[in-house]
Amino acid sequence: MSDMDAHNMEMVGMETNTEPRSGVLYIVATPIGNLEDMTFRAVRILGEVAVIAAEDTRHSRKLLTHFGISTPLTSCFAHNEMQKREQLVERLLKGDDIALISDAGTPAICDPGSMLVQLCVEKGVRVVPVPGASAVIAGLSAAGLPTDMFTFVGFVPAKKSERVAFLQRWGTLEHTLVAYEAPHRLLASLEDISTHLGEKRELVVARELTKVHEELFRGEAAQAHAYFSTQRVKGEIVLLLRAQPKPEVRESVEETLLRLLKAGDQSLRQVSKEVALIHPISGSEAYSRALELQREPKD
Repeated sequence: MSDMDAHNMEMVGMETNTEPRSGVLYIVATPIGNLEDMTFRAVRILGEVAVIAAEDTRHSRKLLTHFGISTPLTSCFAHNEMQKREQLVERLLKGDDIALISDAGTPAICDPGSMLVQLCVEKGVRVVPVPGASAVIAGLSAAGLPTDMFTFVGFVPAKKSERVAFLQRWGTLEHTLVAYEAPHRLLASLEDISTHLGEKRELVVARELTKVHEELFRGEAAQAHAYFSTQRVKGEIVLLLRAQPKPEVRESVEETLLRLLKAGDQSLRQVSKEVALIHPISGSEAYSRALELQREPKD
């Protein structure tokens, strides 16, 4: 036996003694409607992993059959994720690669999966995103609203009292607001938006994105309510609100400072911060001008 052969046998022995690597959890996005939005990488990964954790195995089996994928499925949905994640992480730690998918779109975004991802991170398991379709991003990209900054707030609450509080909290943002809404609650939400944020509040209702009956309604809250009142609303909905318009400022910086200082219920620094929110000046500049006003002789 040559020295090279002996060396190779030694190397093989070294490899068999090493600890097996942990598996990888792949977060695989699937189409939100149009099956052509499935990526080549997603198809490959789903075909290579040991098992696919799916929100609804019956729904996902149709997707896998369409792409000729025979990988075993196991369920991981809202009501079993806390328990199921322990089993999945155990398999990952033993070396199995696992893919996580939801019924549509990107897993763990308002869908099951976030608790599994958190446990993987805690246990040192590698988590790899396989990006693709996302209703939030799809709706935002085509809405025609500012996209340099936006806030996604998940589903609009179902109960009226909670929905009103939700709108009052988030509806005053100075950038685009994005939420999910169920079709049977759309009219109630549009009515509450009209009542509490104004009938002329500009918004977009993105419905059935990427599907045959895709629709993007752009207009004011009252107009949207009137439009959707004439039909039975179907399909998943992304609701987008234009930023709360800033009120027109009719007084000067000095007038605002004097008004707030005269009220006497805030410190000079608090007054300066409030002035900076109303006028296009910094808090430090507002503070300096407030000091100057206080130094000026009073008639």
